[in-house]
Amino acid sequence: MTVLVTGGAGFIGSNVVDALVGRGHDVHVLDDLSGGFLKNVPAEATLHRHDIRSAEARSVLEQIRPEVLFHFAAQMDVRRSVADPIFDADVNVCGILNLLEGGRNSGLKKVIFASTGGAIYGDPEFVPQSEDHPLRPVSPYGITKLTTEKYLYYYNKQYGIEYIALRYGNIFGPRQNPHGEAGVVAIFCERLLADKQAVIFGSGDQTRDYTFVSDVVAANLAALDSDATGVFNVGTGVETSVNDLFRILRDLSGSDMPEEHAPGRPGEQQRSVLDGSLAKSVLGFSPEYSVREGLAITLDWFRKNRLSS
Repeated sequence: MTVLVTGGAGFIGSNVVDALVGRGHDVHVLDDLSGGFLKNVPAEATLHRHDIRSAEARSVLEQIRPEVLFHFAAQMDVRRSVADPIFDADVNVCGILNLLEGGRNSGLKKVIFASTGGAIYGDPEFVPQSEDHPLRPVSPYGITKLTTEKYLYYYNKQYGIEYIALRYGNIFGPRQNPHGEAGVVAIFCERLLADKQAVIFGSGDQTRDYTFVSDVVAANLAALDSDATGVFNVGTGVETSVNDLFRILRDLSGSDMPEEHAPGRPGEQQRSVLDGSLAKSVLGFSPEYSVREGLAITLDWFRKNRLSS
């Protein structure tokens, strides 16, 4: 089938593109390369270099008429969303609306959307957080992800476009950029391998559901194969503290770097862990990689593909 992957030159999107190409699909990538890299796009995929908010992006859907849209392109920096909520909404809400309007009369049948777990649920009332946990986003970023889920519901009811929104934990793995809107795993890998001091903000006791990118790829393929519509968590159900994350990576790297802490970031969520039982029962998806297994693969990738300056 013909599929369009927005943000397909980025971290998660490019890993999904590789899997789709491997399945023999006609894969198109829509990416303005503001955060992604041309080298991440395989030769078998067709790149369309446009902003998702542009008329050119909408015309791509009208021209190639994809059956499925994988939507990864986003303003993904929570701190930037707080500093500039208008820009955040412009990219994350107006961007997907532009694509849906281009697709609804062009044969688009399904959207698979990269949503978020922790940023939508907020501080947990109970753990692990299931899909029926209260939705209390405390950042514009979380609000725009939730808004997109609501728009997908609308387009399903109004135009019959099926959708699956995957609410991710904290994704890490090969190709994650240790600069810009980086995840802590990428930053720690880069710093440890360069023998530079890594900094833990706050006590380091704050926890996240760290999920390896290969499991996220598997979740997207399961969503593609499923007839289900709705929202599903993608996580491990395991809490890992930032301190433990650092210690595992330090051990794997052979470093003897001491822990160094800096003041915590205001408003940072203290706990986040996702219940993945619905994805298991409906989509047939369960994560295969433990945090340590995923970190070992990730660290090895960073060792071979040094992105440090």
